[in-house]
Parts: sequence; C-alpha cells; structure tokens
Amino acid sequence: MTSARFCRRLMKELKDLRESPPPGISLLDASDLSCWMIRLVCPEDTVFSGEVYTLRFRFNRSEYPISPPEVVFFQGSPDHEHVYSKNGAICLSILQSDGWSPALSVQAVCLSILSMLSSAKRKGRPPDDEQYARRVSSDSSPLQTRFYFHDDQV
Repeated sequence: MTSARFCRRLMKELKDLRESPPPGISLLDASDLSCWMIRLVCPEDTVFSGEVYTLRFRFNRSEYPISPPEVVFFQGSPDHEHVYSKNGAICLSILQSDGWSPALSVQAVCLSILSMLSSAKRKGRPPDDEQYARRVSSDSSPLQTRFYFHDDQV
C-alpha cells in the first residue's frame, strides 16, 4: 500500500476514534501517525473493574492494513492469561497475521481487547509466561512471535 493510501486509511480511523470513541476507549496520542497510544478503562463488574491501561499501536507504512498493527500494553499490563508480562504482548488471534483482516480497525481491535479483559474469570498470567520472558527481549515485537493459543474461549 502506498504511503498516501496508508495515511488516508489511518486519518479516517483517527477521525472516527476522536469523534465517536466507544465506551472505555480514548486516544491519548497520535502525533506520529505510525504510533498511537490509546487508553482503555476496564468496565465495572469485571475482574479488572475500573483499571486503566495504555495500548501502543505501531503501524507498518508499507503493510497496514494488509498486515496487523503491532499492539501491546504499554508501561504496565493486566494480569491476564493472554497478556505476557515481559513486553505487554497480547495473545489474541486477530493480532496475528493468520487471524487478521484488513476490514478490522483500531476501534475493533480495542473493543476485542476490552472484551477479552471483561470475560476473564480470574487474574493470572499465561501458563508459558516465564518461558516467553526467557526467550524474548523486552522490545521484541509480538508480530515476530508465533503464539500457542491455550484456549479458544476468548
């Protein structure tokens, strides 16, 4: 995708997010079109009730929206069975190349992550969190990781 098409797509998504953000989702920073910071506020009556997190979206100018953005929890992550402690990587099928669709948007990804957090029955890290932490660096991109999905409930 050309840089102009990349910019048009992201400018439209940015406008949508600014003008009509879903509940619990707000834009913190998009001064760099290739890197956005988004605030998530977890819904009440969930395990993560009222907790606030920041997501970092990184977009590849030559591949987005054909390929997924890199999305991680930034500077603190929830103790969730699909979130790795080392770098905030999120094990969610739509964030992997084989589960991604160019029809998905930043809002759709944020809503999927909020849904994942809302459906949690308890707090806890993935079963392989320690092994993952040993084999990746803190700045490793989760797009380079082939995650093993421990369950299909999320």
